[in-house]
Amino acid sequence: MTKKEQVISLSEKHIKDVPGFPKPGIIFKDIVPVFEDPEYLQLVFDVMVEELKEQNIQFDKIVCPEARGFLFGPTLGLLTKKGVVMARKPGKLPRPGNCVSYNLEYGTATLVISEDSIKPGDRVLVVDDLLATGGSAKALCELVERSGATVAGVMFYIELTPLKGRELLKKYPVISIVPVEAY
Repeated sequence: MTKKEQVISLSEKHIKDVPGFPKPGIIFKDIVPVFEDPEYLQLVFDVMVEELKEQNIQFDKIVCPEARGFLFGPTLGLLTKKGVVMARKPGKLPRPGNCVSYNLEYGTATLVISEDSIKPGDRVLVVDDLLATGGSAKALCELVERSGATVAGVMFYIELTPLKGRELLKKYPVISIVPVEAY
């Protein structure tokens, strides 16, 4: 069994469904158990790094959104020796920033990155925990491109495949580690 097959087979034990959160009709994917199991977490990051190498994704920086993207971005940055740019909610960054607003399955949101964090010509990997409809990842890709940089790829731990978020991101290489058919 490959490492990726191991991650997928063990994912049911590490991804917990929470119905009705943050509002009725939503089934939240709680990934806290992933981080409580260091052996599984190491396996997840091993697979992420392997996938980037296998797909020959070349990048200079990682951008990850608040809050659960922060769980994957910095560690992946350490493992690949790349800098990490944090996309925060409005009012959370001390320096001037560029912002993007987007729709969620259950509302709207805005993310901001410091205006000098991504430079023209940078190749940026967008990293987040979960791909659902693709709205937040697409918004981050647009923010990267507005900075004069290139989106090298988009990476997720989980992909809710029935929501077809990958289609919104079809102009970018998309890597997901654990496909989830039901949500």
